[in-house]
Amino acid sequence: MTVSQQSNSNAPAERQGPPCKFIFVTGGVVSSLGKGIAAASIANLLESRGLRVTLQKMDPYLNVDPGTMSPFQHGEVFVTDDGAETDLDLGHYERFTHAKLTQANNWTSGRIYEKILTKERRGDYLGKTVQVIPHVTNEIKASIQRVATPDVDVALIEIGGTVGDIESLPFLEAIRQMRHEMGRDNTAFVHVTLVPYIAAAGELKTKPTQHSVKELRSIGIQPDLLVCRTEGDISRDIREKIALFCDVAGDAVVAAADVDSVYKVPVKFAEQQVDEILLHHLRIDAQPRRLEPWLEMLDRLDHPDYTVTIGIVGKYVDYEDSYKSLKESLLHGGLAHRVRVEVRWVEAESITPAEAHQQLASLDGILVPGGFGNRGIDGMLEAIRYARESKIPYFGICLGMQTMVIEFVRNVCGIADAHSTEFEPAAKNRVFFKLRELKGVEDLGGTMRLGSWPCVLKPGTLAHDCYGEDKIDERHRHRYEFNREFDEPIQSKGMVISGETPDHTYVEICELPDHPWYLGCQFHPEFKSKPLEPHPLFASFVGAASQRRAGRDSERKRSEEEQFLRAGNR
Repeated sequence: MTVSQQSNSNAPAERQGPPCKFIFVTGGVVSSLGKGIAAASIANLLESRGLRVTLQKMDPYLNVDPGTMSPFQHGEVFVTDDGAETDLDLGHYERFTHAKLTQANNWTSGRIYEKILTKERRGDYLGKTVQVIPHVTNEIKASIQRVATPDVDVALIEIGGTVGDIESLPFLEAIRQMRHEMGRDNTAFVHVTLVPYIAAAGELKTKPTQHSVKELRSIGIQPDLLVCRTEGDISRDIREKIALFCDVAGDAVVAAADVDSVYKVPVKFAEQQVDEILLHHLRIDAQPRRLEPWLEMLDRLDHPDYTVTIGIVGKYVDYEDSYKSLKESLLHGGLAHRVRVEVRWVEAESITPAEAHQQLASLDGILVPGGFGNRGIDGMLEAIRYARESKIPYFGICLGMQTMVIEFVRNVCGIADAHSTEFEPAAKNRVFFKLRELKGVEDLGGTMRLGSWPCVLKPGTLAHDCYGEDKIDERHRHRYEFNREFDEPIQSKGMVISGETPDHTYVEICELPDHPWYLGCQFHPEFKSKPLEPHPLFASFVGAASQRRAGRDSERKRSEEEQFLRAGNR
């Protein structure tokens, strides 16, 4: 496959010749080594060379998808345009590349088995005994092949879990079979492993990596490239030792040292020629690497003009992966203004009227994110009231918009018992209630509004100014909607409905014009933000927080000068 004829715009041409190539990413020794970041970084480098990429996550757990899993168990649930609830690694994939991901890009054991059992009950197997091999492995291979569309040159497939886990064996067997069927030139195996530093011995230990590769080879997979997670670099001697005992080329032992930002990983990989190694292995002739925009972004990241502090008032703050995309989007918003965003996690349950000023006054901006259930709602309402009255930039997302409107209806419109039926099922003044209550049916099966929905913006509003467009599309994941009976009460008191669906059924954005920055949206803008393309709402919100910080710094400096002058006069 030759892509050297492609233009310098990095927009790959229509593929001519051989089918899509595959890079399979596995992990060993321990979990949480960063397979997703490694896969996304490799994809980033390949895309910078004009190749069209896609990525897929194969998770070995039996849940059909992570949608019903606790954020404390699995972290954030990422949502694609087509409404798939997926693993958070798909967020990394989209932030590092321009790949358009769908439900086909995330599969679990549960979903694979569900598909097989549906076929079995329907009689598709014609009475045959349904077994892991060939039926489960064939279904896995078919799921992988579905992402190898004509507009993709290279598909990176991440196998979740750790080599040696019983749950991941069918997936590993499936990719072993794909190497056998497609050949070495069309498949590459990347194994992410650990080279720990033992302080007592004062040296790095390669034995965990050796055992991990031995486990992988025992099921028929020989890695072509090893990504070795370490605290620092790996010496040439250590690399040669790993290469010898794991039977890989010396230059195919890559160090993945700890970095202060995941966005630096592609550059570290480029320095070690990871893309060159894989392109050579896959027999792909690609154009030269073009990382200039990425490097310029990293320069802004490393050399900010100043720092702003954003408080995230949530109910899952003890596990930061619950808000992975949110935290990254704030960073992206900071990049738009060359400022560093310092996130301060605030447990919603800890906020009371007496404590609000002490906890929130020093913040440059306050954000209330999405969530489910009534825990921490009173604290969120108190934080929102404080932001509104103290003129602190406020951004409410999903639940954060709902609580924003409820607080306004209670404290500005004077309807003290205003609530959502999510928190108070018997609420008399239901400002928000469930989709099925709105539809008037018993059950909708999946009761959430998921995926991309259109939104029409009202001209002259903050939302319209942020986007610079009349119509947008954003991703949703929620069950409760604004009750349009409250249109008049909130608008008569100054709140503006600045975004709604084209049919005027659902309210999407509300804002207060007589405030430095005060906006809530029903959707999740964090799912579409990238470091090179910060989401407009996050860029604007961080910009408002920056103005607040600059104003406070100026006021403090003026106060210090006045104190100095008074001291001199004395």
